[in-house]
Parts: sequence; C-alpha cells; structure tokens
Amino acid sequence: MPPHAQQSAPDSKLDTKQQELLIGIPGSAEGVQKIERNVPSDEPPQLPPNAELKVIGKRVPRYDGPFKVSGAAKYPSDVHLPGMLYARFVNADVPHAKIVSIDTSQAEKHPGVKAVHVIEHIRGQAELQDKSKELPSRYPIVRYAGQPMAAVAATTTAAALEAVSLVKVTYDALPFVVDADKARQPDAPLVFPGPAAAAGTAGGGGGPASAPQKGNVRGPNPARRGGGPKGDVEKGFAESDAIVEAEYRTQVQTHSALETHGVVADWKPDGLTVYASTQSTLSVRDELAEIFDLPKTKVRVLTEYMGGGFGAKFGAGNPGAVAAQLSRKAGVPVRLFCDRKEEHWATGNRPSSHQYVKVGAKKDGTLQAIKWTSYGTAGVGTGAGTAGPAQNLYQCPNVLTEEYDVFTNAGPGAAMRAPGHPQGVFGLEQTMDALAEKLGIDVLDFMDKNDASPARRQERRIGAEKFGWTQKRRKPNSDPGPVKRGVGVAQSVWYRIVGMNSACEVRIHKDGSVEALSAVQDIGGGIKTVIAQIVAEELGLQPRDITVRIGDTQSPPGPPSGGSQTTASITPAVRNAAYKVKEDFLKEVASAWRVPVDSMTIGDGKVSSRNGKSVSFRQAAASLPTETISATARRSPEYGKRELMFLGGVQFAEVAVDTETGIIRVERVVAVHDCGRPMNLLSLESQVNGGILQGISYALYEERRLDRNTGIMVNPNLEEYKIIGAKDMPQIEVHFIEDYLARSSTDASGIGEPAKVPTAAAVANAVYNATGVCMYELPMTPARVLTALGKVKQQTGGAA
Repeated sequence: MPPHAQQSAPDSKLDTKQQELLIGIPGSAEGVQKIERNVPSDEPPQLPPNAELKVIGKRVPRYDGPFKVSGAAKYPSDVHLPGMLYARFVNADVPHAKIVSIDTSQAEKHPGVKAVHVIEHIRGQAELQDKSKELPSRYPIVRYAGQPMAAVAATTTAAALEAVSLVKVTYDALPFVVDADKARQPDAPLVFPGPAAAAGTAGGGGGPASAPQKGNVRGPNPARRGGGPKGDVEKGFAESDAIVEAEYRTQVQTHSALETHGVVADWKPDGLTVYASTQSTLSVRDELAEIFDLPKTKVRVLTEYMGGGFGAKFGAGNPGAVAAQLSRKAGVPVRLFCDRKEEHWATGNRPSSHQYVKVGAKKDGTLQAIKWTSYGTAGVGTGAGTAGPAQNLYQCPNVLTEEYDVFTNAGPGAAMRAPGHPQGVFGLEQTMDALAEKLGIDVLDFMDKNDASPARRQERRIGAEKFGWTQKRRKPNSDPGPVKRGVGVAQSVWYRIVGMNSACEVRIHKDGSVEALSAVQDIGGGIKTVIAQIVAEELGLQPRDITVRIGDTQSPPGPPSGGSQTTASITPAVRNAAYKVKEDFLKEVASAWRVPVDSMTIGDGKVSSRNGKSVSFRQAAASLPTETISATARRSPEYGKRELMFLGGVQFAEVAVDTETGIIRVERVVAVHDCGRPMNLLSLESQVNGGILQGISYALYEERRLDRNTGIMVNPNLEEYKIIGAKDMPQIEVHFIEDYLARSSTDASGIGEPAKVPTAAAVANAVYNATGVCMYELPMTPARVLTALGKVKQQTGGAA
C-alpha cells in the first residue's frame, strides 16, 4: 500500500441519509445488486448504469485535442515572459565528494549573466537523520554524479551554458559505490554516514523513517497497511505438494516524459507566479511557500497543460526552488528546465529490484505459502519495495514479505507509475505460472482458485475469450523452427486512492455559458474532458458547451495526479457542484416563469416545465436575476465503511522469439481492466495503450547504465537509453468492465497505474511458453535471451 494512500471514513458530523445504490459488475456471476448506504444529504442520487447516460461512459474526443495537435496549447516550457532569463544548473561530475569550494566569480563576470545561486539544500533525496554525523562542510555533500550544486541565469541559454563552464568547483573525492550488490557488502563505501530516510510524495515512493539501517542496507521496512506477516510460512511450505523458488532482477528505469522537469518563475514584490510542469499545482505552491516563508496567497502556480509525468513531478523540486531564487535575485522571470541528461541523472527513477521468491501450493492448486524478500536501490533515495502484489493479489493463509532499500551513489529514485508493482508482478506472476505448470493446472484455473477478486475473474473470462487462450496456449517450446511463438498472461493489482483536498466550482452565466474551475491539473490522462462530460451530463448539455479552467491554484483545490487518484478524487466534487448549481438554476428559472420548481426538467440542451413551456438552455439562462450563479463542492468521504479497496486488470501477450538473434517481438496484447465506472472509453483506452507500451519498453529495452569506475551514467539520452518506438508497437485490444462500487456520486476510479503493472510479466510468461526458458532478469535483451538459451556465455562488464 503506498504510504500516501487515503481511505476516507464516513464523517459522523455530516448530515446523512440512507440511499439505495447499485453495486456490482454487469455480466458477472454476481451481477448488479442493491445495497443501502449512508450518504451525505446534499449528494445527488446515484447515476444509473452507463448504458442509460448520454455523455458519461461514452467515447468522447479530448476536450483540448485540437489545441494540442495544432500547437495552440501552451505548455510550461512554451512560456516566454518579457525580460525572461534562461537558467542552467552546474552539476557534479563525481559520484561522491565533499565540496571544498565553488568559485562563481568568473561566471558572474560573463556579460550575459544576471544572477548566480549556489544551492544550500538538495531536494528529492534521502536525508541523514542525525545531522551531526555529516562531514562538516558549508556545501551539501555530493552523493551522485549529476547532483546540482549551483545555477546561473543569463540572457540566453548559450550564455548560461558558457557561464556554467566558468564555475570552478573543488572537491575532496570520497569512496563510492554504484553497484547494488556491492553496496550490500559489509565493507562497501558508505553512501550516508548514518541512517537516512526519504519522505514519499503524492505519487508514492519514499519510506518510513523507522526502518533499521546497517551500512547501506535499510530495512526490513515496517509492514504497510494490510502487508504484515500472515500465518506461518514454514508450516505452509511443509503442507505444500509443490514449491517453486526463484530469483528475479529488474533494472533502474528512468523517467522519459516528453517535457522535462522545470518551471518559469516570476518573482514580483506582490507575489511569486510559477508556470510549472507538475503533477500537483498545490504541492508546488505549498513547497515554495514554505521555502520562502510566504503566505500561500502570495504564491500562484499555473499548469494549464503539461508534457507528461509518471510520478516524479511533485513539489517544487530543485528546478522550482532554484528558479525562484534566481528570479528573486535578478528581478525578472527565470526559465529553468532540465535537459535530457539531467532528466536521466537527477529527477527520479524506478528503483531496481533483486527478488527472492518462494511459493507453495496443494495438489489442487490452493496456495499454502508465499515468502518474499527483495532488495532494491533507489540510489540516494528510498522506496524500492516490491512486495505489494505478493501481499494483495492472491489469497494465501501464510505470507511473509521483507523489503530492503540499498543506498548507492546514484540519482534518487522517485515514484514511477505504480511504484514497486511492475517489479513485484514480474517475479510473482512468473512464479505462479511456473507453479501452475508444475501442478499440471492451466494458469487461468490456478488464478480462479486463488484470486478472490470478482473483477479480475470477469476480466480473465473476457480476456481469454477475446485472446483465444484455449486455442493459442500450447506446451512450451512447441515450434520447431528458430522463430518460436508463445502466449502468456499476468494480472494487475493497485489501490483505490482518494485525495480529499479536492473541490470544484461550476458557474452558469446569464448568456448560457458554463464554466468549471479547479486547481487540478491534466497531465495528459484527459481529466479536463471528463470534467466537461460530468457537467454536461448533469446540465443536459454537450461537453463542448463547457469551458474547463484547471491548473490554477487560485481555483478551488484539486488533487495531485499520482497513484491513479485524480478521477476518483475530483469527479464526485465536480458532479456535486454541477448538481447544486443545477438546482439553483432551476429554482431561478422556475421563479421567473412563475411555475413550481418541481415541474422543471433539464436535458438535451433544453429547459422545460410541465405546463408545456420549453426553451433552450441559453434562453433559460437569460432569465437569471444575476450575471452569474455558481456552486462549489468538495470531495465528500467515501460511502460505506472504511476498507482497503483495489483496482486491477488482466493482460494477455503473444510474442515471437528469434532464437538465433535473441530478439523478442511482442505481436499482440489483449487487456481487460476495471476502474469503477468508466468515464470516457476513448481516454481510458489511450491510458491503457500507454501503460502497455511503457510496460513493453520496460520489459525489453530500458535500462540505466552507470560506469562502475566513474559513477557516471553512460546512456543519458534517448538514443542510447532505448525506449519503445513506432516499429515495436504490437496489436493492442483494450476492454473494460463496469464495476459499480457504491462509494461516491460518480463511482469512478483511475487507470494509469494498473495498466502498467502486468505487461512485463505477461511478456516474460509468453517468452517461456515460446522457448521453454524462463527470463529472470529485465530488460529481456537479445544478449540475455541468448544467454538464457545457452547460446552465449553470461556477459559481465563495467556498468551497473
């Protein structure tokens, strides 16, 4: 369970009413049933199933699609303000050192330079808990190559880069370690001279401060909610008829969002305005307000568009804090965006993992025990745990998990699309596949026996039929030729997370125009379109009739976009606000028409009364007594008792493996997912497509490589750090089930995390089915495939 996850409890102070609600999955064995729950008295009635709605749940094109494809959309990196300066970091080129001096005098004399700032506090990494153990120094200790140390702001980017080269840094080099296996050894160089800890963000990552630490190894981390030991694993293994044990390794994956981390900061006497590429406008505002001791009302953060984020773009970070410092010094706006090398080095990554997995079951496939131990490195950060799937995907009476962080002299890890779960599922689902085969049971039947989720059961049934599982599944290594084909399946588990600091204002103007306002940001998932859909559904309009203004901290608060919480958090607030303003609107129109309000109806762009009068929405709005009416609503607590709830999905993969070259080609993926009530099928498909492609990229290509001799990343670009390309795309089919949860006025949940989780494991299981050889390490490069096939010797090299 991510540490940031919130499960809201019913507020006893709320005025509530009993409401009969639909709950369940249409078409499933249990079907849709009715349940009574206490809901706040001012909440709208539950929406009917999607089939009965006009806009919600349909395939609605992106609200802002034309602006994006035409270039009219302005991203933070597109912002150019009058007099704006261009800033660049001065980065460390050694992995571990005490800084003796930073001489900026020559840089300050450069004719284009207007401000220089030496960094006093590094953000986004673990910090020593006992500061007295730190080496005495006026500067932060360098703990990884690429760590920012200072920055300059100049009239052009070229001038800034010239000035950076004039900054002279003198170091006292310290011993370092970048290899996680070596860092675990008792005699390894220490990354921190004492226990260190890092806080998580709204996207996850980080870890508890109370974990023990010995050398560079921190853990085992205290069990998170629902993750404590269960039963007696040794007794469970003793009672098992079949046991599978294996070790798995996954690599460090860096963030590759199109728009890098950065801001444009504009410090004025009356306040600070920041245009940020962020997943949380509020967290940027709050962090800057704290750093500069400003009231939150004096910090405004704007993010109307942003070029992608997968969990690492929360808070101001080093770019935000430094840009604001430079703007304050120079008295003009400052643009500071990381280049691609800095993005790879220092802005966060998915930690590696080394997993030891042991699973036992009875002859009939009933799980008896799961033992899970994992070590991973988040460099100078924490958050390398992988045990979430082992704890939450299957029912098992005896479970023991232990997770350890290993500090290395490398850039800090950060939350990245389902932290820990793609790694954990890679090991868990391969082990389950092997155990099912050992017992002579089809793996889908094995899952049916041990997975209690009604949603995933329905997803397996639908997916198997769409994929043709029964027809395609053969014995491993069935093809006689050098190119072998196989199929595999894996499952996803994630958490229903709700951010309660979520609100929306809906305005109806006298000219019939409608606005929705919130500080929530759209990171590319399409929440702007969903907001327009909800307001349109409630007011009987079309999404194009709604003007959505988001990404501004001067609007009602919006949730962070991380952990698949945006839709679950903001959509009930949007619907509640639209419902309230609709009620006020009908009262005003009824008063103007001199008819009872309960005679009024609204829909299909019209407002009508039982006396036969019917006019367009715009004509009705003209009768408002004031220029504008509005309503603001916040996210209310989840209906029903407090409990941990999950999201999931099942993905089937078909691959071709060339056993002479080692090249794996993913040819087809069928994905079936749940996200509560689907809000927009088009944007949901886009999210799942993205998750699958990112999952294949993780499975086959991406890997950060650090030189063991220098500690420097040797592939900090998008040419040598390979990501999936257009020619690598498989055929993808995406399907959704509707899962009415009876938890909020929309019942919606997110999809970003679950879509990424199972892909690498499904591909690995398909590779085994094709070749009869297990792949225990990611990425599954041609060299590793040929090594697994016994055609080449295992490679060793100078990179970690």
